[in-house]
Amino acid sequence: MIAVAMVACGQQSGQNQAQAKPLKDNSSNPDYQKGIELVAKNDCLSCHKIEDKMLGPSYRQVANKYENNEANIKMLANKVIQGGQGVWGPVPMTAHPQLSEADAQQMIKYIFLLKN
Repeated sequence: MIAVAMVACGQQSGQNQAQAKPLKDNSSNPDYQKGIELVAKNDCLSCHKIEDKMLGPSYRQVANKYENNEANIKMLANKVIQGGQGVWGPVPMTAHPQLSEADAQQMIKYIFLLKN
């Protein structure tokens, strides 16, 4: 009964939340698949959701704010690794120094695929 209530309220966990409501079918896109894997196995979904703002902005808000280009992929990947504060409000994003630059960039490529 509790599980049904959680699903009805939109509570999803792990990889299921990372896959929620893509605007188009990206299932065959390698950037999408690798990005889901990285987001699901790191702590990203503790602070971010695809559609709704949580502690941090939703992935769609991020995707819609920035143009999908190499400069922004590198800049945002750097923010994921080093952490940051101020762009989306006073709550700081925790640094993720364990991530490689390639993995962080892959996560950003996935997020950009969620753009409206």
